[in-house]
Amino acid sequence: MSDYQHRARKRFGQNFLHDAGVIDRILRAIRAKEGERMLEIGPGQGALTEGLLGSGAQLDVIELDRDLIPILQGQFGDNPRFKLNQGDALKFDFSQLQAEPHSLRVVGNLPYNISTPLIFHLLDNAELIRDMHFMLQKEVVERLAATPGGGDWGRLSIMVQYHCRVEHLFNVGPGAFNPPPKVESAIVRLVPHEVLPHPAKDHRLLERVVREAFNQRRKTLRNTLKALLPASAIEAAEVDGSLRPEQLDLAAFVRLADQLAMQPGNAD
Repeated sequence: MSDYQHRARKRFGQNFLHDAGVIDRILRAIRAKEGERMLEIGPGQGALTEGLLGSGAQLDVIELDRDLIPILQGQFGDNPRFKLNQGDALKFDFSQLQAEPHSLRVVGNLPYNISTPLIFHLLDNAELIRDMHFMLQKEVVERLAATPGGGDWGRLSIMVQYHCRVEHLFNVGPGAFNPPPKVESAIVRLVPHEVLPHPAKDHRLLERVVREAFNQRRKTLRNTLKALLPASAIEAAEVDGSLRPEQLDLAAFVRLADQLAMQPGNAD
């Protein structure tokens, strides 16, 4: 372990995990095994890295903060199963890992400011990924795992659940980190569906419908979607246009997107 103590940086949203009990609980939830392909995003000072390598897995890590590179290399660089990639995970090309389909296991204590765009970036590569375990702000995990009808149900819930099964595993208090964040955290498991339960004709149109619907979530679908879909198309999707968007499940949004795909200008 290096004598050099790295100070957490606000601009990278760094809060380093130090609670041994929480680290152990996360590692037990992941259950990494020998020979598996693991990717850790934002390893920080290596709190989880050590345990992941100890499993015998092949581990790539992506770290943005240049000051952490020598610390991580000093701790783990001698291990032939460890590979350090310095850079921004939001711009990382996951295909360069040359992982087999559905083999990559992704882990990360994600900075709150990049968690949502990073999850969407990973979902663009969902065919490579077996599962993902993330430490996130608790309210983000609640939105990921939400069900229709509540205030947490929205664009993030729908688009992530389109691609993945979501499990809110357990919560983590601020005291597990240094410095302690001002919010509660939680661990979530995302498992990409090998076969989508509700495949859309065009998932970009699904994103468009969901974004428009929740832009004004207090309005009815008839009002919020009127620029995209006439009332007759909403009816043809077997959706009640007088409902608000949070009252619809994923399957209903896919039916609306498929109606949009048949509108002039969108049809193939």
